[in-house]
Amino acid sequence: MPPSSLPVVRLRPKTDARAIRHGAPWVYDNELVTDRRTRALPPGTIAVLEDADRHPLGVVAVNPASRIIARMLDRDPSAQIDSAWLAARLRAALAHRERLYDAPYYRLVHAEADGLPGVVIDRFGAAAVIQPNAAWAETLIGPLCEALVAVTGVTAVVKNAGGRTRALEGLDDQTLVLQGTVAGPVEVPMNGAKYLADLLGGQKTGLFYDQRPNHAFAASLARGARMLDVFSHVGGFSLAALAGGAASALAVDASAPALELATGGARAMGAADRFATRQGDAFDAMQALAEQSAPFDLVICDPPAFAPSKQSREAGLRAYEKVARLAAGLVAPGGYLGLCSCSHAVDLAAFRKASARGIGRAGHAAQIIHTGSAGPDHPQLPQLAESGYLKALFCRLTP
Repeated sequence: MPPSSLPVVRLRPKTDARAIRHGAPWVYDNELVTDRRTRALPPGTIAVLEDADRHPLGVVAVNPASRIIARMLDRDPSAQIDSAWLAARLRAALAHRERLYDAPYYRLVHAEADGLPGVVIDRFGAAAVIQPNAAWAETLIGPLCEALVAVTGVTAVVKNAGGRTRALEGLDDQTLVLQGTVAGPVEVPMNGAKYLADLLGGQKTGLFYDQRPNHAFAASLARGARMLDVFSHVGGFSLAALAGGAASALAVDASAPALELATGGARAMGAADRFATRQGDAFDAMQALAEQSAPFDLVICDPPAFAPSKQSREAGLRAYEKVARLAAGLVAPGGYLGLCSCSHAVDLAAFRKASARGIGRAGHAAQIIHTGSAGPDHPQLPQLAESGYLKALFCRLTP
């Protein structure tokens, strides 16, 4: 829509506009004038945001049904959010990834940090998966798909509608193929390993690219090691460890389909004879392994988000402490322990403290040898702490 025809939304009189001017991408519902006209806007409406004095701040996407009622799209109030605008954002994102990686397997768009708020796009060679986690992106999914194909040349595009974020935006949970066909899992080379990603039925987009640098660091510790990968999904850490020369790797996950994909990846890289799986609850599996007195030289735990919100923060920290305690008890003397958190509501300091408590309760002392985060295809927006969600601690344990 041309800017002159866009509706206008306005900050409340006592709302400080400086955060928005300095790069904050979100406006909450208690910061915006929500009169009858604003509440009547359909979710995903493109509008001009003004401060309380009617000075324009930029073009936003509005969803009156969401706690995040407005997301900044462009700080130019005259910007037109159309196919050309979408293509320009995608070209900028692609240029960064092509400088980082020599093969087209990466996160192409990381939401607000790439100027497409609420939009996640992962690329798997000739296929791509879009997560339109904001109402405006759902509304423009057709033009977004077309721009993605034009800019990248992918021949298959999947819309993934899983996850709690879409529910918070009032969106459906229907995953579907928007372009081309997807026949079975896609083989993804990464860190010398081969992974199988299920783009239609797997968790999230099918693979967690964010852990790539942490997989690589774990692989650097794995030569000749007996390795345990807890909450393994499709074998992220275990297959990387095998590529790094691990003597053996055991992957533990509650999902039988994920473990089947992990086994397929081990087979594809010629490491099936060094790879085993155990399906079931991760906590139960760690307790059972402890009873079997089966120590490992390298143990990695990469659980789902135990604290996805502030309300779940304390319970999540207790869960991270329990993971650290159980996992530390499985590490052989002088061995290594990697602990990960993808919880937005838990910062690095709190996660490190909970992990240290768990390790101490297991009777170990720890040297932190490396602290990791998401890879550079998951850029962080300085004004949005939530974009720096991933934390990884690697420790060497001593009695």
